[in-house]
Amino acid sequence: MRASELDPSQFEDIRPYRDDEVREALKRLISDPEMSHAAAHFLVPKLARLEGPIAWLVRQFLRFEFRNARDVRGVQEVVAKYLEMAVNRTSDGLTISGLDTLPKDRACLFVSNHRDIAMDPALAILAMYKEGHETARIAIGDNLLTKQFATDIMKLNKCFTVKRKSSNRREKLESATKLSNYIYHSVVNENEHVWIAQRSGRAKDGLDRTNPALAAMFAMTKDKDTPFAEFWRKLHIVPLAISYEWDPCDRQKARELYFAEHPEGYRKGKHEDLNSIAKGVVGKKGHVHAAFGTPIVGDYHDVSALAEEIDRQIIDNYVLHPTNLIAYEMIYGEVPDLPVCWPARSWDPDEHEETRRKFEERMQRIDERWRDKAIRAYANPVISKLAYL
Repeated sequence: MRASELDPSQFEDIRPYRDDEVREALKRLISDPEMSHAAAHFLVPKLARLEGPIAWLVRQFLRFEFRNARDVRGVQEVVAKYLEMAVNRTSDGLTISGLDTLPKDRACLFVSNHRDIAMDPALAILAMYKEGHETARIAIGDNLLTKQFATDIMKLNKCFTVKRKSSNRREKLESATKLSNYIYHSVVNENEHVWIAQRSGRAKDGLDRTNPALAAMFAMTKDKDTPFAEFWRKLHIVPLAISYEWDPCDRQKARELYFAEHPEGYRKGKHEDLNSIAKGVVGKKGHVHAAFGTPIVGDYHDVSALAEEIDRQIIDNYVLHPTNLIAYEMIYGEVPDLPVCWPARSWDPDEHEETRRKFEERMQRIDERWRDKAIRAYANPVISKLAYL
C-alpha cells in the first residue's frame, strides 16, 4: 500500500478521540473519583483534603465548565484556560519564538526535546493556541495510560499512543510501522500537526539528543523509490526546543540516574510517571521558553544526518538560564561567554546573586549521593552549546 493510500481503520487502537466521542468521554471523566480528586488538588489545594463535599463540588464545576464542549476543539478551549492558569501560577512567564514564521495552512511534524512528561507537549500546544495555529496531535507512551481518567484526559487532547509494551521483536516492528504510518497519515494526508519527543523518556541528564531510531521509524512509511531528503520534506519536520529555568523533577531525575548506575538498579513504580506529571505541572519552573525551529528542507540522505540536524537546531535554539551558567561554574570554576535569558543578553553575575543563592540552597537539599548529577543536568545544556560553537 502506498503512503498516500493508508487505511485509517488500522489506527483505531492508537488514535485520539474523535469529535463524536467527546461527550461520552467527558461524562466518564467527570464521574471518575480520581479525576475529581486530581482536579480538587489543582483548583482548591487548601480544601482538597475535604474529600466528600469538595469532590462533589468539583464534579459540578467540571460539568459546568465543559457544558458547551461538543468536539475536541471545545475541550481544548477549556483546557487552554486552565493550562495558562497553571503556567501563570508556576512560572515567571512563557515566551515563544519562531512560531510566527511557520505557515498556518501546512501541517508540521514537531520534534521536541523532552524534559517534562506532560508540560513539554502542553506548552507547545498552548503556544500554538495562543499564536492562532491549529494544535498538534501528541505522541505519548502507553506507560502513561495506566488509569482510565488519565487515558480520557490525554485522548480528549489529541494524544495518540506509542506502544512500548510489545513482548517480542515482531510486535515491536508492527507497532513501529503503525506509528510511522499514523504520523505520515496525520501530517501529509490529513494536514494535522504532530508533536513527538526526540527520544523515548525524558533527558534526565540535561543532554538533548535525538535517537536516530526515531528518524528510522519516520522512514518506515517511505516508498522504496522515494529519496530520504524528499520524504523528510513531505513530513515538514520542525525541531522544537523547550527550556525551563527550574526543573520541578530535578531531584527525582538525579536519584533515578544514580540508582540506574548501581547494582540494585532502578525500579519504576506502577504509577510513577503519573506522579511525575503532577509534579511537573504544579512545580515551580521559573522562566520557560518555547523555540520553534525552521522546517528541515536540506538534502539529508540518511537517518543519522536528519537526527544531527534536529539536534543542531534544538541546541542552537535552546535558551540558557542563569541556573545553567551557575551550575556550570560550580563544576568548572568559570562561566563561558554565552548569552542568557530571552531576549538574549550577556551574563552579569551581579544581576543573578539571588538566583545563585536559591540554586545552591536547592542543590544542598538534594541527597549528596546524587547531588552532582542534578548539578550536571543543569550544566549540560551549556556544554552542548559550547560543542556546537
